[in-house]
Parts: sequence; C-alpha cells; structure tokens
Amino acid sequence: MTQVPHRWLMAASGEPMIKADFDPFPPSDGEVVVKVAGCGVCHTDLGFYYGGVRVKHALPLTLGHEISGRVVAAGAGASEWQGKAVIIPSVIPCGECALCASGRGTICRLQKMPGNDIHGGFASHIRIPARGLCLVDEERLAAAGLALADVSVVADAVTTPYQAATEAEVRPGDLAIVVGTGGVGGYAVQIARAFGAAVVALDVDQAKLDAMAGYGAALAINVGQVKGRDLKKAILEFAGKNGHPDTGWKIFECSGTAAGQDTAFGLLTYGATLSVVGFTMDKVELRLSNLMAFHARALGNWGCLTELYPRALDLVLDRRIALGPLVERYPLSDINEVFAAAHAHKLARRAILVPNP
Repeated sequence: MTQVPHRWLMAASGEPMIKADFDPFPPSDGEVVVKVAGCGVCHTDLGFYYGGVRVKHALPLTLGHEISGRVVAAGAGASEWQGKAVIIPSVIPCGECALCASGRGTICRLQKMPGNDIHGGFASHIRIPARGLCLVDEERLAAAGLALADVSVVADAVTTPYQAATEAEVRPGDLAIVVGTGGVGGYAVQIARAFGAAVVALDVDQAKLDAMAGYGAALAINVGQVKGRDLKKAILEFAGKNGHPDTGWKIFECSGTAAGQDTAFGLLTYGATLSVVGFTMDKVELRLSNLMAFHARALGNWGCLTELYPRALDLVLDRRIALGPLVERYPLSDINEVFAAAHAHKLARRAILVPNP
C-alpha cells in the first residue's frame, strides 16, 4: 500500500497536534521533495509548542527542523539530488544576498527554517529548496552502524555546536567548558574534544555527567553541588594540576536556561570566549563590564552554515562523535506523547520521530 503523504499540524500552543494529508508534489524549480526518514525533537520545538515562542509561519504549522531522508522528486535545476540520501539544513539561506555572499548565511534575512518559516519535518514528506542539502554517504553510514533516521539530529544538535566551536576558534590545548550536557551539550563536549580541547562538563543531572566521561570530558562537575566562586576555583585547580590554561577559556552555554547562562557568564576569565548555544525566553541579570574587564567576548550562534555540514557529518561517520547511544527512535504517530515526555524531562536520549510505514 502506497503511503499517503501526511504531516502533523500544530494549530495552537500546547494543543494536540493533528495528522493531515497533503500533496507535496510536484516540486517547483530549485526544489525537492524528501521522503522523511527521521526528524529529531529539539528544545526549540518545545519552545514553539509549549513556551509561546512565536513561529514566523501562520498556524497551523508542522514543526521539526532536524530532518534526514531521501529525495523522491526534484524540480528543474535540482535533478542531481534525485534518489540521494540527505540531511536538510535547519537554516536554509537564500544563497544570493549580500549576507550570504559574505559568509554570513545564518543571518540571511530570506532564510527558510523548516518548522518555523515553512512546514517542517514531523511529516512523511517535505518540500524544500535544494540549496544547502548535505549528501549522506550511505556506505559510511552503514559502516558506522547508523540508520538514515539517526543522522537527522546532525541538522541542529551536531552542526550548531560544531559552528559554535568553529567560531570560538577552539584549538588543541584549549580548555573548553560546556554548560548543560543534554542534547546539544552532549555533542558540544564531543566536538570540543575532537577539536583538541580539554573539556569540562557541567550539569545538574549526575547521570548525564557520568556519561560524559565516556564522550571526552576530562572533568565533570555537578553545578547543583558546586556553585559560584567554588565552581570557578575547582576548574582553575583542575587546569593548574593538568597543565591547561587559566586564560582564554572557551565556554559553551548549551542548557538553554537562565541558571545555565548565569553560570556560564560567571566563568569568564581573561581572554575567554562565551558562546551562547542554548535558547531560553527567561531573562538574566549580568554585569556586562566583565567582558571589558576580562577583554573577553560573547558570541551568539544561530544554526550552522550549510558549507560546514559535511565536516560535522564526517565526525559522526568517522565515529569521533558518538551519535547512536544518544538518540532513540519513536513512531511519528506518537508525536503528542513524545513531546509531553520530552517537556517533562522524562527522555534520557534525544527523540527521533520516524514516519510510520
């Protein structure tokens, strides 16, 4: 029986999402239709659904921006993608404006974000621009013990911290500190380690911290138990004992919480770089003069340049980033139950919703 294309629509914040059939064919010029293999459930999706974060597309809207799948139809100018296994960028730049031409495609004002600007990946199919698609080498994928659905999370959970590490200029010998090790933060730990840094992992969840030792963290600290000046002192002592620098720290705030942002800012030291990767609507009170006094810098990070996707995917396929143990697949038909479990922090791994056969 041929699968009828369908997607799950959010009609209002917090209301159960509803399945609806639709016709994604034919794609227009420069577009493709992708049969979705999997779509990851991201903290941002929860913000749209529960937190009142506004989407740009009028409701009802299909959420989901961590998408992998296979191209089943291609419009004029995109025929080379027909039949290919791909990852869809979570931020698709126009590729033609002055910002894109200057290498700043993530802030392209004509960008399209699935599940925000256009219908997203919690669906059987999605029609999207072909620009920036990341080809997946299926032989390497199989050799890494992964399914195509698994690499959907590369589109945000992996590429976003990859770009953050790139822009923060993480180098061998650096000391990197990751605040929040669930989801994006777990990959940030691995990426910073792959870049050659010694990594300190911070979280309030001891189980997550215990796991980080196996993913490259040289030190894990429970910030529910060690806080403020004592936290910074503990990191300084670790750095001193192990020959790591006490300046120029690369700090990645991945928790997407006010408490995490406050912790990250409090760890600024001379020449430090603070990269804000997680998102929250909550406000924090900071003394910005610390940036001046420490001659430090703070960087925002929205998505990832599409040209960086293949390098991030290489780390996964080369097994320098462990992906499989940190994800779990669920049927797309369970979307409402999975969202509720993710919102209640009942999921130990990042959920990937897989369309039903």
